[in-house]
Amino acid sequence: MHQEKIEAIKSAIAAASAATEEELEAYRMKFISKKSMVGELFAAMKDIPNDQKRAYGQLVNEVKDLAEEKFKSLIETVNQSKKQSKSKDLDLTLPAVLTPAGGIHPLTATRQRIIEIFERIGFNLSEGPEIEDDWHNFTALNFPENHPAREMQDTFFLEKNPDIALRTHTSSVQVRVMENQKPPIRTLSPGRVYRNEAISARAHCIFHQVEGLYVDENVGFADLKNTLYHFAKEMFGKETKVRFRPSFFPFTEPSAEIDISCLICGGKGCNVCKGTGWVEIGGSGMVDPNVLENCGIDSKKYTGFAFGMGIERIAMLKYQIRDLRLFTENDVRFLRQFGPLL
Repeated sequence: MHQEKIEAIKSAIAAASAATEEELEAYRMKFISKKSMVGELFAAMKDIPNDQKRAYGQLVNEVKDLAEEKFKSLIETVNQSKKQSKSKDLDLTLPAVLTPAGGIHPLTATRQRIIEIFERIGFNLSEGPEIEDDWHNFTALNFPENHPAREMQDTFFLEKNPDIALRTHTSSVQVRVMENQKPPIRTLSPGRVYRNEAISARAHCIFHQVEGLYVDENVGFADLKNTLYHFAKEMFGKETKVRFRPSFFPFTEPSAEIDISCLICGGKGCNVCKGTGWVEIGGSGMVDPNVLENCGIDSKKYTGFAFGMGIERIAMLKYQIRDLRLFTENDVRFLRQFGPLL
């Protein structure tokens, strides 16, 4: 009886066919799975007399191998059928679908251009952590303990540790450079910074800065002015006007804010320049001797200048953009204006 059943299963396997994945799965369930016909043959092994088990097992294994070989051939048949079906649906006369190319974000392009200008006159790049301690973000930079910038309205402090905050400027990177490098120092520190400010067309709580530092013997304010004049002409064009206004920063003395003639309105007045015809692009000044001493540099032998600029502000002027919020909204219509389609 078992011999007749085995021969019947062999015949069924030989006659089986499959043209679709559904039929292929039906074959697997009928002949290969544990509950299939072949599986029932193996389950019947317990009822076979001991002296016949060896011969019976060989026959059942032959059926199993036959079923698996047929399954492999059916898989190839189904795959070949799918390929032929796809090739029939392919219309070679249709135009190719071009993969859209990405573009460089305007802030990235502006950052790269700023770096390029300063690298040509000897500045190297330096980077530091975005989460800073009080020493590098405030104390080493000559911020008194009661300075307003230390209060919550300007700085994002970590709740569990009030001495740790998101950096408010990349001047903290300059402190780290001065602590670990002897003069002469000429470095540029671009990076993302954080301040607890209301988001508007002119301000954001997350933005980008680039700060420069030059420390050496006999560095004077004239060196600072000539460096920034050079940058403004290279970045915005030779016709750009630059002015310095007296200001105050804890880490520089004397200090000055840097203005350039508004490129958006041509000096006539707009919302970006607040009707004055001038736009502030950053702050600057001679490094305060206390800052040099805090970083282990002899302030009697060395002097230096520092400056800082907002990359968003530079990009707004360069590309004549009136709303700073556009840089972070990821509007494809806006980004398409600066390169290939996204």
